[in-house]
Amino acid sequence: MINNHATLFILRNMFFRWMVRDDGRGVDFGICKLIDKSVLYIPLDYHTGNTSRSLGLLSRKQDDWKAVEELTSVLRQFDDKDPVKYDFSLFGLGIIEKF
Repeated sequence: MINNHATLFILRNMFFRWMVRDDGRGVDFGICKLIDKSVLYIPLDYHTGNTSRSLGLLSRKQDDWKAVEELTSVLRQFDDKDPVKYDFSLFGLGIIEKF
């Protein structure tokens, strides 16, 4: 049983990312064509949040829904058609490079 709302947000946003986006590499499957990828929200976890703060993309200290909205809004400025495409890179910098 998941008892943390932040975890539910991460899982839900990650599920939609996998199902809606098609990255052509097998990470995102893109099998759901009913939702446009422009409306997706970033699946904000510890690593993505810390990396985003280090890069100046996120000012909010908590990893909560307001932070998801803030970061997604910033990422939409880079690509309003696919703001979530940056998730894998932000996560990778945080977990692999310890950025």
